[in-house]
Amino acid sequence: MEVCGTHTVAVFRYGIRGVLPRGLRLVSGPGCPVCVTPNSYIDSAIAYARRDGTLIATFGDMMRVPGSSSSLQKERSSGRDIRVVYSSLDSVALAERHPEKTVIMLAVGFETTAPTVAAAILAASQRGLRNYLVLSGHKLIPPAMRALVSGGDVRVGGFICPGHVSTVIGARPYEFLAAEYGIPCVITGFEPLDILQGVAMLLEMIRAGRPQVKIEYQRAVRPEGNPRALEVMYRVFEPAGSEWRGLGSIPESGLEIREEFRRYDAVAAMPVEPEKTVIPSGCRCGDVLKGIISPLECALFESACTPEAPQGPCMVSSEGTCAAYYTYAVREAR
Repeated sequence: MEVCGTHTVAVFRYGIRGVLPRGLRLVSGPGCPVCVTPNSYIDSAIAYARRDGTLIATFGDMMRVPGSSSSLQKERSSGRDIRVVYSSLDSVALAERHPEKTVIMLAVGFETTAPTVAAAILAASQRGLRNYLVLSGHKLIPPAMRALVSGGDVRVGGFICPGHVSTVIGARPYEFLAAEYGIPCVITGFEPLDILQGVAMLLEMIRAGRPQVKIEYQRAVRPEGNPRALEVMYRVFEPAGSEWRGLGSIPESGLEIREEFRRYDAVAAMPVEPEKTVIPSGCRCGDVLKGIISPLECALFESACTPEAPQGPCMVSSEGTCAAYYTYAVREAR
């Protein structure tokens, strides 16, 4: 199982599934941060956007993700002040330029993005900004991997660990998978030879019966990760329980803002009442994220659910498994 949306897209783009031997199957896991973000978070973001005097700052891949009855894109088209930013610090700059508004940064992402949002909160604190808030939806990958293997819904023989996340956290947080569950792990890069080498390393460990955590992506990943990024992230955030689409509530799998910086926490500083969460009937994004089914097994795929009219986030994000299947697998079949 690859646990990274960029790996999922690369596997399809380079036709890697087609060159693997019979009996070896790659499945996609919960590696797309937009996809694992639950509807309740989207609904809260929309509720904030509807408040007068509020400016929502978000990364572009969140715009078209459907909530229970709307999306950020639809809200912007109806006149809400929602702006796409290209870095977390851009949201701080918006707060400086618009002191008359409350700027709320939608902080979605794994350990790769969280240090940048932490840095933005530190910058807002240093500049004394009182109109800057963050709605944290950050999630941590290792607890989700534990939930996957302990849940019993899918049998994983080995993990291709996420390259981007691992540049921050390193290799050590995955060691429990080998030690407790006997599942080998390899951190790989994103070129086709990276992925194939990672698969070969996994097969060698499986055949030898010696599960370990190995780094194929040595040009970017160190065992200890990036200490500076981790220090910034954990200075501002602390682990907390979090809701994952498809996986449910997982202890210590999210990041909430520490008490010292709680004045920048949108939930604490300016609570809202979002609408009742509703999941589109028939959408199986959750099962896709767990690797239980492929998108081709979802009744909505390519009929009611397309990139132009997505029913779930797995079809929206450029890293989503459904989007990858639609772009590559369906096209190839034609």
